[in-house]
Amino acid sequence: MKIADYPPQEPLSPLGASYQARAMALDAGVADVEARYGDDPYQSLAVFKPKQASGEVLVFFHGGGWTNGYKEWMAFMAPALIGQGITFVSAGYRLAPQHLFPAALDDCADALAWVHRHIAQHGGSPDKLFVGGHSAGGHYAALLAVTSAWRTARGLPAGVLRGCLPVSGVYRFGPDSGMAVRPRFLGPEDGGRTEQAASPLAQLQPAACAPFLITHGSRDFPHLIRQADEMAAALRAARVPVQVEVLADCDHFEASLACGDATRPWVARAADWMRQTAAA
Repeated sequence: MKIADYPPQEPLSPLGASYQARAMALDAGVADVEARYGDDPYQSLAVFKPKQASGEVLVFFHGGGWTNGYKEWMAFMAPALIGQGITFVSAGYRLAPQHLFPAALDDCADALAWVHRHIAQHGGSPDKLFVGGHSAGGHYAALLAVTSAWRTARGLPAGVLRGCLPVSGVYRFGPDSGMAVRPRFLGPEDGGRTEQAASPLAQLQPAACAPFLITHGSRDFPHLIRQADEMAAALRAARVPVQVEVLADCDHFEASLACGDATRPWVARAADWMRQTAAA
């Protein structure tokens, strides 16, 4: 699909507009498969296949503050990752304020279920599934990874998710989150119930949690750096395998762009981590 084919979104901030322009300018990937996992245009995904697949599959969710974004934003990541043998899937989801929590999380879980059912037809292994995402997408990926509830509701095997790779993700909402305003995807104030339900740190279930490779930029938003540290500490305390990658000299948006740059450390680090984690 093209961005013009989607329904209108909220206006982008200047930083968001700059990021979109940079991401789309870097887009050198052509999806091998475009598929729908639901009726809404945003309930779609794109599969990028390597010439020589190693089996690992990374399902990745875009950012955009829960109100913006397209799966096409993440296509720039595909060439470097498929060069490592990784099957890369960029998945969209419905956006706020039209769709409130947990609508988009349901979409992300449905996208994962589609991949599990169909990815073997496209060279990937359904036994080597990983999820990741940038910013809001990293939040959704983390929430899928810390508990089995969203996976088992779709009949997915308990151990289907081998790991989670959030980039500049959000792990906590509410008074201690460091956010100046309540994100609109949470809907009206309800005494903190939705904030708790949407917070990966509050939902962490050690027995059901997948391993994590947590990434953020060294110049990322301060509250997200703090949250990443809290998430890593909570995972270690729960004896869940976790590694942290800090991308030098990257702000929030540059951290995302670095994940598609084969000359930067993240691509090789992520590919090695996925291979090692899948083999464990």
